Amino acid sequence: MEFINRLTAPTPPFFQKVRNIGLLLTAMASAVYGLEITLPAFVSDIAAGLAIAGAVMASVGQAAVKNE
Repeated sequence: MEFINRLTAPTPPFFQKVRNIGLLLTAMASAVYGLEITLPAFVSDIAAGLAIAGAVMASVGQAAVKNE
C-alpha cells in the first residue's frame, strides 16, 4: 500500500482516539512553549516529552488502516 493511500484510508475507531489524544498532547506542549513567561526547566522537559509522545501517537494513529 502506498504511503499516501495509507494515510487517507479509513482508520479504526480505537486509532482515531489514539490520534486525537496525540494531537491534544502536542497542542498542550505547544501551548506551554508559547508562553512568554520563564518556566522551570522540568516544565520544559515535560513539555518536550509530551510533544514527542503526542507526535508519535498522532502519526501511529493516522497510519493504522481498517481491514475489511
